[in-house]
Amino acid sequence: LQLVESGGGLVQPGGSLRLSCAASGSSLDYYAVGWVRQAPGQGREGISCISAAGDNTVYDTSVKGRFTISKDSAKNMVYLQMNNLKPDDTGVYYCAAPCSMTLVSSVAYLDIWGQGTQVTVSS
Repeated sequence: LQLVESGGGLVQPGGSLRLSCAASGSSLDYYAVGWVRQAPGQGREGISCISAAGDNTVYDTSVKGRFTISKDSAKNMVYLQMNNLKPDDTGVYYCAAPCSMTLVSSVAYLDIWGQGTQVTVSS
């Protein structure tokens, strides 16, 4: 399985972005897929995870209610819709698998990573 992210950029506080994660080499139906954020000068932290079947999602408290993860099995894609963005959301966002549905912030189980996409929230 290979993962490639896109959709990052510069956005003002309160704005929105949608990140995309394109998978190849295997079907995402076999994996729980998540999004991981690395803020400047900090470590990587999981922020969301969607189950292999796409019927269950979990979020870190820092993004719950603002971010939505989704999966399109036909396109073999995972998305992260980010609304009401804040400066603290700035960082590199990675698509990764397999994520943990019980401890979303953990990156210990993730062994497949994309290259990351930069998100900058600033006025």
